[in-house]
Amino acid sequence: MTCPYCRIEVGGSLTKCPLCQSKLQGEPGEAYFPGQETLQKKSFIYKLQLFGVAVIIITGLGLDFMFGIRIGPFTELHWSLLLAMWLIVMEIEAIRQFTRGTGSSRKLTLSVFIILFMLTITSYYFGILSLTLNWIVPLTLVATMTANFVLAMLDKQGNTMVYLLTNLLVGALPLGAIYFWKGVTPVAWIICLLVSTILFVGAVIFKGRAVAKEMQRRLNV
Repeated sequence: MTCPYCRIEVGGSLTKCPLCQSKLQGEPGEAYFPGQETLQKKSFIYKLQLFGVAVIIITGLGLDFMFGIRIGPFTELHWSLLLAMWLIVMEIEAIRQFTRGTGSSRKLTLSVFIILFMLTITSYYFGILSLTLNWIVPLTLVATMTANFVLAMLDKQGNTMVYLLTNLLVGALPLGAIYFWKGVTPVAWIICLLVSTILFVGAVIFKGRAVAKEMQRRLNV
């Protein structure tokens, strides 16, 4: 096959010029590489579920704003906006989880923060914000820090410091923000800080040499 613009010959079964993307002329030859049927199937399945999500979002918006359908006693709540928000965030999270080059701890922690942020917004509209901030959020963070500790113990790539710093930030920063905002510290948040400190000390004790080597590598000392 030939490109009428670039004046080059192109073998295989391509339909467009690899240089200018113009349509090739002539008869195609045998393909150089086998077709990626597995990737095509995965791509089709992803597009199919993405279409399903779009249908749910559009249908929900129509039922909410056009037909005025409400959920139980929450007559002033536009539930379709919350539904669309959750579905869009879940799609973004699904894509991010399969993106290479991001550590397990970073993926886990960012995902938890995003979900807790969404949960806080939802709780505000349903009138359970206090329960979420005082108990659900700190207990979820405790579970996240425990998972980070396990990842630190299993890590063999020299990234222990990432898990340690993540645990300290997860335990200390929200507690400081809550105290600055309310002037008091709920019990669950105190437990969250204690757990983060205990896990930090435990990781240093069990992975002390790995932490020292990683600090030397990262700080060039």
